[in-house]
Amino acid sequence: MSPDRLNVALLAVALIGLLSGVALWLAGQPDLSTLVWTTGVLPVLAALVVEILRSLWKGEIGLDVVAALSMSAALLFGEALAAAVVALMYSGGTFLESFAQGRARREMRDLLSRVPRTATRQKDGALEEVPLAAVNPGDLLLIRQGDVAPVDGTVESERATLDQAALTGESMPVQVTRGQEVMSGSTNAGEAYDLRVTRAAADSTYAGIVRLVEVAQASKAPMARLADSYSMLFLAVTVALATAAWWFTGDPIRAVAVLVIATPCPLILAVPVALVAGLSRAAHFGVLIKGAKPLEALARIKTLILDKTGTLTDGRPQIVSIETHGNLSRDEVLHYAAALDQVSKHPIAQAIVAAARSNGAALQMPSSAVETPGEGVSGTIDGRRIVVGGAAFVAAQAGAIAPETAVIAAGSVVVSLAVDGKVMGHIIMADALRTGTADLLAGLRRLGINRILLATGDRRAVADAVTTGLGLDAVRADLTPDQKVLLVLTERKNGPVMMVGDGVNDAPALAAADIGVAMGARGAAASAEAADVVLLVDHLDRLLPGIEIAQRARRIALESVAAGIGLSVLGMIAAALGYLTPVQGAIAQEVIDVAVILNALRALRIVPRFSGGIADEAGGETAISLSPAT
Repeated sequence: MSPDRLNVALLAVALIGLLSGVALWLAGQPDLSTLVWTTGVLPVLAALVVEILRSLWKGEIGLDVVAALSMSAALLFGEALAAAVVALMYSGGTFLESFAQGRARREMRDLLSRVPRTATRQKDGALEEVPLAAVNPGDLLLIRQGDVAPVDGTVESERATLDQAALTGESMPVQVTRGQEVMSGSTNAGEAYDLRVTRAAADSTYAGIVRLVEVAQASKAPMARLADSYSMLFLAVTVALATAAWWFTGDPIRAVAVLVIATPCPLILAVPVALVAGLSRAAHFGVLIKGAKPLEALARIKTLILDKTGTLTDGRPQIVSIETHGNLSRDEVLHYAAALDQVSKHPIAQAIVAAARSNGAALQMPSSAVETPGEGVSGTIDGRRIVVGGAAFVAAQAGAIAPETAVIAAGSVVVSLAVDGKVMGHIIMADALRTGTADLLAGLRRLGINRILLATGDRRAVADAVTTGLGLDAVRADLTPDQKVLLVLTERKNGPVMMVGDGVNDAPALAAADIGVAMGARGAAASAEAADVVLLVDHLDRLLPGIEIAQRARRIALESVAAGIGLSVLGMIAAALGYLTPVQGAIAQEVIDVAVILNALRALRIVPRFSGGIADEAGGETAISLSPAT
């Protein structure tokens, strides 16, 4: 029998036993009611003893012992009704905890349930349904309306409409055009489109997310382990107080009442429910935290170290300006460069192609195209000889002296274009700072992060140019991967450190930090594996809701523990002084447990002040803003 079914069965037995006994007692059958109450208690007590033995075998001991003691003592001293109430309380608490954690894991469970099992592959002009494991890079798949993209790929059709809400929290569908990437797990919200596979299923984004979710669900936070250790102290106090009440009054019933109201302790209920609820809520906002331990650590971060390329900046070159040196217009310079660059997979070439297509350009394919890796491409378009690439390469290929370009900022790149042996223009490109970065950093400081640093392998001039006006506490440039690790370890003297990066070279620093954050589920596999948190889309502003949810979930857990323990201690004292009978104590503790679990579930309703434009609980879309929500 599964644990969930066993919990339901024990709850049913305890409830039926209690109600049947009450009915017999009201009918004037006290002896028979006692027998029925005892019969209802024994299965619950037996299951509890088995669970205690399993815990002891693992070297663990918790407050389940108090529940067993209270039921046993109540039966021993003729308080069968109190024992029945405790049995109902224990089985009901176990069921409620299981239900609460299941409710808290809903977003993660929904994520797992969407994993595709097959794909529709196009081969030799026909469609075939194949297992996902049979899909290989280069295959062409048909993604019908409503289908989930089973693997990562690029759009082969003119356009596709994607619903990425389950992955990123974005409520509005996004439009992608030919050649743009599609993240596996995205739902087709429009007409059917063709998808060219770029990664095998096992290596795709969605498979990686599923693996991370499974790890997250199996984790246990330091706070939860701390709760276990505190439970031992609480157990000792409970037994001591019950013994003292019996010793000084000579009334064993007071000891029973003390044991009853101490069981089970909110300490072991509130922490896991609140933290798992926090994990689920963070996933709703596109922040995948690998477990309760990283979530708790995320709530205490004081220092943030940012990589530059792909983190502080977009990581994708963008056109800053276009210069012309002949009779071609800027649009024509871009058109010729993009048409020729279609044959190249270089990031700069692809950025030029994407820019031209976004302007609505229809790009013809070049003929006789030859790419010189790292230098440029030459070929023929409309009968004209075209060369595009670095300034020196283009000048050498064209047999001409390149005209001087305007002074460009540090970190920019110049792409030159020659037509029929004449240099006709330059495209100035740069890796731009992410929009809203300054506001983002201000928001992070308001969340309690005291130090923010940049760590990059780029030249100092480039790093300074990018970070001007951001108010960073320090900029570290020309760093090797091991120097990034040393920086993380050095900064620990100022408090817990979070490192954010996206490349393979960032993986060691991500692993060394208290919290490593990988940018985007499609980033380098090494960085995602080493990180504790993965932002499911390449938006740095997702850090804000992630950190705030972690902080508030941890605070809710602590509040629940403090309130539950405080009320339990007050009840134990009242029972020891004779103000509560065992039955009254059992009922009071049941109320405390229910209140604590419901309070812990408040973590599911956290609405971050910094939502970054992600859909709210009502399904609407908040404004794109990094300022506190009102």
